[in-house]
Amino acid sequence: MDIETKILKDINSPDDLKKVPEEELDNLAQEIRDVLIDTVSHTGGHLASNLGAVELTLAIHRVFDSPKDKIVWDVGHQAYTHKLITGRFDTFDTLRQQDGLSGFCHPNESEHDTFYSGHSGTSISSAYGIAQANKIKHNDNYTVAVIGDGSFTGGLVYEALNNAGRSKSNLIVVLNDNAMSISPNVGALAKHLAVLRSKHRYVSMKARIEKTLDKIPLVGHKMANLLYKAKTTVKNFLYGSTIFEQMGFRYMGPVDGHNMEILTEALTAAKALHAPVILHVNTVKGKGYDYAEKDPSHFHGISNFDIDTGEWKHGGDTYCNEFGKLMCQMSEKDKRISLITAAMSLGTGLTEFSEKYKDRFFDVGIAEEHAVTFASGLSKGGMIPVFAVYSTFLQRCYDQIIHDGALQDQKLVLAVDRAGFVGDDGETHNGLYDVAFLSSIPKVTIYSPCTYDEMKIDFGNAFYRDSDVVAVRYPRGAEPEMPEDFEPSFGTYDLYGYLSAKIVIVTYGRIFSEAAKAAKALMEKDIKVKVLKLNRIKPIDNDAIEAVIDAQKIFFFEEGVRSGGVGEKFASALLQKEYRGKYNLTAVEDCFVKQAKVPELIKMYGLDSESIAEKIVQSEESQEV
Repeated sequence: MDIETKILKDINSPDDLKKVPEEELDNLAQEIRDVLIDTVSHTGGHLASNLGAVELTLAIHRVFDSPKDKIVWDVGHQAYTHKLITGRFDTFDTLRQQDGLSGFCHPNESEHDTFYSGHSGTSISSAYGIAQANKIKHNDNYTVAVIGDGSFTGGLVYEALNNAGRSKSNLIVVLNDNAMSISPNVGALAKHLAVLRSKHRYVSMKARIEKTLDKIPLVGHKMANLLYKAKTTVKNFLYGSTIFEQMGFRYMGPVDGHNMEILTEALTAAKALHAPVILHVNTVKGKGYDYAEKDPSHFHGISNFDIDTGEWKHGGDTYCNEFGKLMCQMSEKDKRISLITAAMSLGTGLTEFSEKYKDRFFDVGIAEEHAVTFASGLSKGGMIPVFAVYSTFLQRCYDQIIHDGALQDQKLVLAVDRAGFVGDDGETHNGLYDVAFLSSIPKVTIYSPCTYDEMKIDFGNAFYRDSDVVAVRYPRGAEPEMPEDFEPSFGTYDLYGYLSAKIVIVTYGRIFSEAAKAAKALMEKDIKVKVLKLNRIKPIDNDAIEAVIDAQKIFFFEEGVRSGGVGEKFASALLQKEYRGKYNLTAVEDCFVKQAKVPELIKMYGLDSESIAEKIVQSEESQEV
């Protein structure tokens, strides 16, 4: 790392941060921003959100005593500064790399990381749990939940607020309001927060007064509480109370999230109340890096980029981009098609659609459960709803898919992006579970295309042939290289290779490309193999089973979890037909997959062409011994 860090290099813990003179804090913040920009330009990661939370993080760690006081970061994608000042500066250049630092908070890395958090909206619930545990044990330590305003579009946040507001615990919720999640925030809450932002001077003055009163021996704290109650009565008469105060929280803010003095005063005042507090902080997403400030959506999560120009590698066509184009094409012909996203219009390739078909585009915020049930309502109203969602976030919708989708016989189309290995974001983001949990639901059809052309056919089937809930799942990145002699049928399955071979490779999705390469390599070793490529993985076509029932050996390779996956269901179908040959299944075993590049993960889990060929060669050689 070539960045000069006169102050940051000597900070190994929050205790070291507390020793930094106040007049040096702005310089420290600038050093941190320089490190963030330099590191993420090489490793990729969440940049804009972290640039906006620098001063806030420093203030929290100066006021509170981590790890005795627990800081719970919502999502964790705004906690890079937290990592830098809690002993991870020297290894920060390994961010999101294999065997390096996680892109999120991770308790295995540091005692200052309370939870491993990669999904939004969880911080208040878990922080409230810690606060209640402290209360039960007569522990006066504080719990601080740092949560972005985008997360406030999710229902779990309100369930937590509803329970925590009247708990009389040392819980402080810091609402980091930058008017953004990944895409711009939408809905009534965003408007409510916009109104609250207008009261900055009033609340700053209140924070100073409460801090001063609290320092008065014996009577100061009681006076501060009396002042709060009087202030609340007057303010409610003039303005009406905030939604947070109606839930039992003391509301403070909004305050300037880039002014260390004001932040420190406000946090100290919140701490002195010894009650559930919402501290509303205004920050600028991308603060300090012009390109990120102007385009925070693109710099929310970004691959490596050029610092001087702000340009990043776009990577050409991807499944995601092709999906967006396809939805525009199909929606032009069919006015019933409508698209839903959960604050991910950019991430799911729907920017063009959102501009061309505004009346049929719905960004529901970070509210995946609502998205599915809302889609059910659209379907009942005669529309063809498509919910575009990352596989890892679809996990939140299990009950809604069952109760409000399949059980209701509603036509719902799930466009499941980032299916399979995702890579650098690690355990919380790999899309390895959707096949297993969707396969367990009656009346759900699942497609797993390998190419863009197959994806187009599958969505056509989903819209106009299949009934009920249909999922079309596709991976991150571009379509793989396909063998020149492969001629797709665009049916429920395909066969490739030496069709009378008694050794069969079965797979689906992009792993077909690896299986085809393996089959060619094995042919050069005079081992004849055919490949069964499943295009529709639920229900499995009976003819696909019949096509391999006479094989001596079947090797199934699956980019997903073994338990409940297609490989196990394929084995069950074979057994029901009294299959007498040998069956071998390679899939992700009972574990969470750590961060690494996707090609590395494919090889690590035995799904690359070399590993596939090697497994079959070893099987043949062991037979000869």
